[in-house]
Order: sequence, then C-alpha cells, then structure tokens
Amino acid sequence: MLKRKTLHNNMSHHKVGILDPGAQYGKLIDKTVRKLGVESQIVDLAASNDELAKYDAYIIAGGGASVNGVDAPKYNPEIFRLGKPTLGICYGLQLIVKELGGTVEKLDMREDGPIEMSV
Repeated sequence: MLKRKTLHNNMSHHKVGILDPGAQYGKLIDKTVRKLGVESQIVDLAASNDELAKYDAYIIAGGGASVNGVDAPKYNPEIFRLGKPTLGICYGLQLIVKELGGTVEKLDMREDGPIEMSV
C-alpha cells in the first residue's frame, strides 16, 4: 500500500484565491483544492486589488444570490482584468457570464443540478 504524503510536503508553489460571495461550499472548495496539493485561501469577493494580486488563479464560489438580484454581492471587477485563470462555480459562473457580456436569466424551474444550455 502506498503511503500518502502530507499536504505540506507536496504543496504546489501556486496559490489560488477562493473568492467568497457568501458561499455555502467555500470551505469544501478550499479543502478540495488543498487536497490536490495547491495552496488556497478564502477571500472576500470584493477584495482589494492588492489582495487579488497575491493569487495565481481564482475560484469564484457559489452562493444563494443571483447576479440580477438587488441583493447581489459586491465584487471587485479587477478580477476579470488581471488575466489570471478564473473558475466560476454556481454564482461564480453567473458573475463571469454577466461580466463578459452574457445574459443570466431566471428559469421557471429549479436552477440546480444538470441543465441544458447553449453557448
């Protein structure tokens, strides 16, 4: 049986910022990224430019809001101008779509789980 190395001995030199809009799963995403051997840190979605500059990539986590809602979390649009890899999960994907000029529409049915979409 192979012995598993501890994360600290096998940690990548890259650092991922997990941008948190009130995520239900922010801590789970952080734990999963660290298990993959990549350093990560949960950061506020509206983090300053100086804070954003500390990371090599971003994961914008999910939350209960819609980007079209009046209560949509505030964010720093600089995230999208730094040219760093960015993954959106749930709300994070909505934010990427909106920021890049796409449309996010409410459906008449639940919006979680598998769904067909066109790009």
